[in-house]
Amino acid sequence: MSGTHSSTEVRQSGMLETGDGNRVYWEERGNPDGKPALIVHGGPGGGSPSGTPKLFDPERYRIILFDQRGCGRSTPHASELATDMSLNTTEHLLRDMEQLRAQLEVERWLLFGGSWGSALSVAYAERHPERVSEMVLPAFWLMGRAEVDWLYRGGVAQLFPAEWERFRNDVTEPGDVVAAYVTLMNDPDVQVRSRAALNWSAWEDAVLSLELHGKPAPFSDRASADLLAFARICAHYATHDGWFDDGALLRGAEILAGIPGVIIHGRLDLSCPFDAAWKFAQAWPSAELVTFADAGHKGSPAMHEYVRNTVARFAGL
Repeated sequence: MSGTHSSTEVRQSGMLETGDGNRVYWEERGNPDGKPALIVHGGPGGGSPSGTPKLFDPERYRIILFDQRGCGRSTPHASELATDMSLNTTEHLLRDMEQLRAQLEVERWLLFGGSWGSALSVAYAERHPERVSEMVLPAFWLMGRAEVDWLYRGGVAQLFPAEWERFRNDVTEPGDVVAAYVTLMNDPDVQVRSRAALNWSAWEDAVLSLELHGKPAPFSDRASADLLAFARICAHYATHDGWFDDGALLRGAEILAGIPGVIIHGRLDLSCPFDAAWKFAQAWPSAELVTFADAGHKGSPAMHEYVRNTVARFAGL
């Protein structure tokens, strides 16, 4: 990614004790006296991205990352069948974020989140608007019912019929394909879980396969434990539509009035259709919507540069 800052060393890290047996990994980089910025990763279950911190000037930003429950370096790991998934919901993640903010003594922070990270960032900002200084949201997604249906219940399948057929190969019972994958990802046989995780991630990659930029197979290119956790968490959240009442985040957009925000979206993104970004930008009084005709979910050089410049612009506010 051109124009990024050199990798910064982790200045401090730790495990957030949530009180219910989950321990959430967090780390800080950059200037301890800089502008606080929280990187909210996607997935759900994707883990903190290694490249995203390089968008932030380490001299000007206090860069904070965390691995959401069940993934990355947080424990217990969702790849382990004994991990209780009932303790991994959007409400739990929102509490973790606020507990982390208080523990690190951050008054207000910039939220940076793409894909699922944008949905979680919006949910947090609508819950705690006084704690958010700005928001930068590339590859915008709200994980509403219509968006989940598009991605996982046959909407975009009409563009990838062969890949969709392979995605459904292990689903032997009629009904909701997402719920069927939740069952598969909780099967006692690790081979069943592994096959389901590979099929889930292969479908995610297929939807992005027409994009010209970014590395191929970004979802499948994970260690086996991380792949199991990603697929299990993602299916778990998808079957509940992210625990968002239909249209709730859009209806709450007016709460964000006064919080500067930039939604940056690729028009070729088949994973996160553009209409959600457009509708949300219309409802958010302080939002700026910027689109890139050459970009999809993985972005493009021009889109990446705009994201970096937006982060730099907010550093002095």
